[in-house]
Amino acid sequence: MRPFYALLNGHVSQCNGQMSKNWYRSLSILNLFSSDLAIDLGTANTLVYAKGKGIVINEPSVVAINKNSGEVVAVGRDAKDVLGRTPGKIEAIKPMRGGVIADFLATEKMLAYFIHKANNRRVLVRPRIVIGVPGEITPVERRALQEAAYRAGARKVYLVEQALAAAVGAGLPIQEPSGNMVVDIGGGTTDIAVISMSGIVYSRSVRVAGNEMDEAITQHMRQKHNLLIGERTAEKIKIEIGSAYPLGKPLTMEVKGRTIEGVPRTVTIGDCEIREVLSEPIATILNAIRVTLERTPPELSGDLSGHGIVLTGGGALLQNLDERIREETGLTVSIVDDPLSSVVLGTGKMLSDLHLLHMVAID
Repeated sequence: MRPFYALLNGHVSQCNGQMSKNWYRSLSILNLFSSDLAIDLGTANTLVYAKGKGIVINEPSVVAINKNSGEVVAVGRDAKDVLGRTPGKIEAIKPMRGGVIADFLATEKMLAYFIHKANNRRVLVRPRIVIGVPGEITPVERRALQEAAYRAGARKVYLVEQALAAAVGAGLPIQEPSGNMVVDIGGGTTDIAVISMSGIVYSRSVRVAGNEMDEAITQHMRQKHNLLIGERTAEKIKIEIGSAYPLGKPLTMEVKGRTIEGVPRTVTIGDCEIREVLSEPIATILNAIRVTLERTPPELSGDLSGHGIVLTGGGALLQNLDERIREETGLTVSIVDDPLSSVVLGTGKMLSDLHLLHMVAID
C-alpha cells in the first residue's frame, strides 16, 4: 500500500497539473480576445499600434460632441474636418493640451473609440495598453490618464516617457552603457532626454512645440495683417514656408482669411516673416536642449559628441530646424526616417519586450 503522504502528494501533483492546464487554457482563451495596443496620445494626433499588426490608426486628436445630449458625433479625422465649421449645438474640441488631459470625458470617449476601432470593434476585448507621456507629467495628470484608459476599456495600463519611447522607435542602442540624446518635438510638448543603459540620465520637457508655433502664426496674422485665420491655415503656413534657419531660396504664400470687421481678404507672406514669428518658440526649445547638455554627466558628454542629437516628432520636420540646432550646439543632428511615428513604434516594440517595458514604465 502506498503511504498516505505519497497518495496525498500524487493527488496534489495531479491537481496542480490540472490547475496548470486550466490556467494555460484560460490564458489562451484570453489571448484570443485580447490585442495589446501601444498609443501615442498626442495633442495634435493619436497613433495606435496593434501588436502583430503595426500602426493601425493615425488620426487627429479631435472629438466632436453634441452639447445638448453629450453624444459623440465624430472622432479623429471626421471630427477635424468639421473643426471651426460646426453648428451651434456641435462642438469640436481637442481634449489633449500640452500632452496631458484637458477634457477628461472627451479623452475617455476618444480613447474608447480608438481602442474599439483598433480591435476591429470587438466588444469583449480588454487590451493591455502602453501610452507615451511627457517627461514632466505630474502625478495628478498621470492618474487622470490612467483612469481614462481604464474606463475606456484597458485591462492594464503602462506609461512610458515619450523621449525614451521615441529613442526605442528610432532604433537607438539605449541598452548600451553609452549616452544617446533624443529630442522629440510633438504637438503639445518637446521632450528631451539623455539615455544610457535603458534609463534616462537626464530629461527635460517643455510645453512648447508644434501647436505653440501655430498659435504664434495665428496671433501674428491678426496683429500684423488684421487677418483672422483658423488652426488648419496656421498649420499649413508653418509646413509650407515655416523654417528655423534661412532657406536656400525665398518662399511666399497667399493666405486667405477675413478681417476683424468680417471682410474676406487675401495677403501674401514670406518665409523671412514667418521665421521671425517662430523665433520665440524655437528659442525655448533650443534653451531646453542647452540646459540638458549642461546637466549631462561629463562621462556621457563625450558620447554625445560622437553620436550627436536625434530629432523625432512632427516638429522635427520644420524646415532647417536641424541646421539651427547644429549651429547652436556644435553637435551633429539627424532626423529619423519616420519622425511622426517614433513614439508609437517605440511603445509598440515594448509590447513584445516585457522585460524592457517593466524596466522603463513609470511607477
